[in-house]
Amino acid sequence: MVRAVILVKSPKKLIAARLRNVDKITESFPVSGQFDAVAIIDVEELSFIKDVTTEIQKIPGVERTEAMVQVNP
Repeated sequence: MVRAVILVKSPKKLIAARLRNVDKITESFPVSGQFDAVAIIDVEELSFIKDVTTEIQKIPGVERTEAMVQVNP
């Protein structure tokens, strides 16, 4: 299992709630700072992270995403 954090930039209100509708997102919440929301995903393979970020980028109002992959603890 691969875990990643995806940062989402969107001026739209409630973007964190919309992220919860995306498959593979286990948690999402709004944040302050350069990005507006964080999504936590768990996928079977590293290559699936791109699929999830592409789905997030299709949400109206999403301007940009940035993914960070968890390194083995």
